[in-house]
Amino acid sequence: MPDFPKRPPRLILASSSPYRRELLERLRIPFDVIVPAIDETPHAGESPEATALRLAQAKAHAVANGLAAGDPALVIGSDQVATYDGHQIGKPGTHEKALAQLQAMRGREVLFHSALCLFDSRSATAQAADVITRVRFRDLPDAALDAYLRAETPYDCAGSAKAEGLGIALLAAIESDDPTALIGLPLIALTRMLLAADYPLLEAQ
Repeated sequence: MPDFPKRPPRLILASSSPYRRELLERLRIPFDVIVPAIDETPHAGESPEATALRLAQAKAHAVANGLAAGDPALVIGSDQVATYDGHQIGKPGTHEKALAQLQAMRGREVLFHSALCLFDSRSATAQAADVITRVRFRDLPDAALDAYLRAETPYDCAGSAKAEGLGIALLAAIESDDPTALIGLPLIALTRMLLAADYPLLEAQ
C-alpha cells in the first residue's frame, strides 16, 4: 500500500470579526469560520488579562463542542480587551461612546490584551496566550477625534482606534512583540501554536 500523507486537521476560526478573518488569510491556509454563541460580559472584579483569556478560551470551546464526534479540528478563539488605569475598554458601538473613549485615552498609555486560544479536538487540549501591546495616544482636540470617527467609523473596535487604518494618526507610539496583535489576532503566537500542534503550516502552501 502506498504511504499517503496524513490529512491535516480542519482549521476553524471561532469569530465573527472580519479583521481576524483578514489576518488569518495572510497565512494562506484553508480555514472555516464558525461564529460562537457566548456571553462576552466581563465578570465583576475580573482583570483585563483574565477577561480576554477567558473569552478566547470560551469561544474556542463553544465551537469545538458543536463539532461532530471524531471531527479532527484546530479551533482558534481570540478576544481583545483594552485598559488604562484599571478601566476596561470595550467596543463602543456608537459614535458618542467612541468619542468618549478617545477623549478619555488621549495623552495616555493604553494596554491592549490580545488573547489567543488554540483548541485541538484530537487531544482535547488547548494552548493559550495573552499578547500585550502598549499604545500611547496623542493628545488631540475633540474636533480631530470627531473627524477621525466620522471617516473611519470604528465602532466595532475595542478602544475605537483602528490602527491598521486612519487610527494610526491617533497614536504616538506602539510597543509590541507582534504587530498583528493590536489588529485582533496575534499571528506570531498563532503560528507558534500551530507548529506545536504539528499543523503543516508551511508545507500547506
